[in-house]
Amino acid sequence: MPRRDLFSESPVRPPVLSVSQLTAAIKDLLETSFPDVWVAGEISNFARPRSGHCYLTLKDEGAQLSAVLWRSTARRVRFDLHDGLEVVCRGRIGVYPPHGKYQLIVEQIEPKGIGALELAFRQLHDRLAREGLFDARHKQPLPRFVRRIAVVTSPTGAAIHDFLQVLGRRWRGADVLVVPVRVQGEGAAEEIAAAIELVGRLAQPVDCLVVTRGGGSLEDLWAFNEEVVVRAIFASRVPVVSAVGHEIDVTLSDLVADVRALTPSEAAERIVPAAEEMIGQLRQYQERLLAALRSRTAAARSRLDAVAGHRVFRRPLDRVRQSERRLDELASRADRAVRGCLRASRRHADSLAARLDALSPLAVLGRGYSLTQRATDGRVIRDAAELAPGEPIRTRFARGSAVSRVEEIERDA
Repeated sequence: MPRRDLFSESPVRPPVLSVSQLTAAIKDLLETSFPDVWVAGEISNFARPRSGHCYLTLKDEGAQLSAVLWRSTARRVRFDLHDGLEVVCRGRIGVYPPHGKYQLIVEQIEPKGIGALELAFRQLHDRLAREGLFDARHKQPLPRFVRRIAVVTSPTGAAIHDFLQVLGRRWRGADVLVVPVRVQGEGAAEEIAAAIELVGRLAQPVDCLVVTRGGGSLEDLWAFNEEVVVRAIFASRVPVVSAVGHEIDVTLSDLVADVRALTPSEAAERIVPAAEEMIGQLRQYQERLLAALRSRTAAARSRLDAVAGHRVFRRPLDRVRQSERRLDELASRADRAVRGCLRASRRHADSLAARLDALSPLAVLGRGYSLTQRATDGRVIRDAAELAPGEPIRTRFARGSAVSRVEEIERDA
């Protein structure tokens, strides 16, 4: 019998459902029919509000599907979600009644074509590289000789055993402080970062810090790829040596550390020298020092012999006698020069005296002339008219003088 339309005048009418009832029925049907599905698509309209939930749309060429990652699931996603990223999601279909829309409630999400951890590694590596955390200019050199070493690792793992064994075999002059941490699993990264910061605050500082663990899968080593650990190593003022995993394993801790060692054993080799090698070097230095001292001693002895054979030391008084002879010659020349100067000065003085005598009035008097002066004031009389009869006058001769009185004055015609 054919079914009648709901709006037909059938005597038997189906029940009328409310929107909520119909939506609940659809919700029950979808969630029961699709409890676990895998969906591949490209992320678009990605959003992460303060609640921590992630909302996105999965799309392909022909359709799109709303999806949500609750906060508990989103916290477990190690890589960054963004628009354009192709992913594969596992989850269940659910209906959001207020909007009447169905959506995929994601419980697991993986990047398409690449592992989640590998993608997370690449994304974090690129972001930290842009910040310069891996630049060589930030690397600190290791001390030539270390006295105290801090090792952040599991105290029960093979890594610390290998490290201590090689260290003890190569060098016994260093103290080792083991800072125990978990090296894998939930919360391991936070413990490692806290231990690195703790080493930097020790009252008795260490010379270098080793962050190490043995080999394992990418999941086992993931704690050393966490951003909190990478930034703790970068911020450490103590030089850090990273030795995580085997030779083929590379973690972000290896890249940011000041020194990367391929294994825990190599970390010990990079930190301390081999005692036998140091002894050999010291012996070489000793031999080179002795050879240098012998060479310098021989050179000094040769110079001393050359100096001792010099004429000054063989006949030391020759220079003194030569100087004495030279001094006698100079004294003799000085005496002759002085006597010559005296003779010349004497001749010059005699010449001046003769010239003075020739100009002196006394010389004129010596030739028979006399000098007449007024007796009262001594003035020289040059003209007879200056005298008066009876005036006293003084006449000077070459020897002595006479006082007389003018009797008569005669003037020239």
